[in-house]
Amino acid sequence: MKYFLLLVVSLVSHAVWAGATPPAPDTIAERVKPCLACHSPGGRVGKDAYYPRLSGKPQGYLYNQLLNFKQARRHSRPMNLLVENLSDEYLAEIAAYFAAQPPRYVAPRDGAGVKPGATPPPLLTQGDPARKIPACIACHGKTLTGVVPHIPGLLGLPADYISAQFGAWKTGTRRASEPDCMGGIARQLDTTEVGAIAAWLAAQPLSSDAHAADALPEELPLRCGSVTATVKVTGKAAGKIMPKARP
Repeated sequence: MKYFLLLVVSLVSHAVWAGATPPAPDTIAERVKPCLACHSPGGRVGKDAYYPRLSGKPQGYLYNQLLNFKQARRHSRPMNLLVENLSDEYLAEIAAYFAAQPPRYVAPRDGAGVKPGATPPPLLTQGDPARKIPACIACHGKTLTGVVPHIPGLLGLPADYISAQFGAWKTGTRRASEPDCMGGIARQLDTTEVGAIAAWLAAQPLSSDAHAADALPEELPLRCGSVTATVKVTGKAAGKIMPKARP
């Protein structure tokens, strides 16, 4: 009898415990939680100052990068494995989710002796016509917070991450569909130039509600990365443009 009562109590306790933990809802917010293991809850930069935020980045940019990981134009073993069997439509859904989240930025860092508000390196604002290198602001926006639908912001990123991406473009471990303009630019820069750009960008303050520009010129030649066609883009509709995957 004693053992029977213990069995009944055990079964009832298990039923109560099981009933107190309903299955997680099948929502995109639940399904992207594995992404936050590295990119941190809310899309903030990880503690090791390497993983970039995802929240608030342009939808087209996020989608293109997921495609690049899937198609091995970018190399990160965890990312390649994570997306290799996902459909392009699902990648677009993931990109849309993170793009809709409010951007969250880490505090700027006083790295390499660069102070907030210091004069930016000439490449950021002027480029180098002799080497046919455009100014960073020509693509990434006058405020360097990005331009929808495809251009990411450069502020609010750690210097180590920025430097690592230039290195990846130089070595070809990060690529985009041709014409890969960032790869061509990166291969022309030396380590001193990359270090100066990364240090200045990481040291700049940025308001927590800073967004990528939500309007583009009426005619925009999208010649970098995965998009090459000239398209009409106006107002907030620009954020809804999704590029087609290219081989």
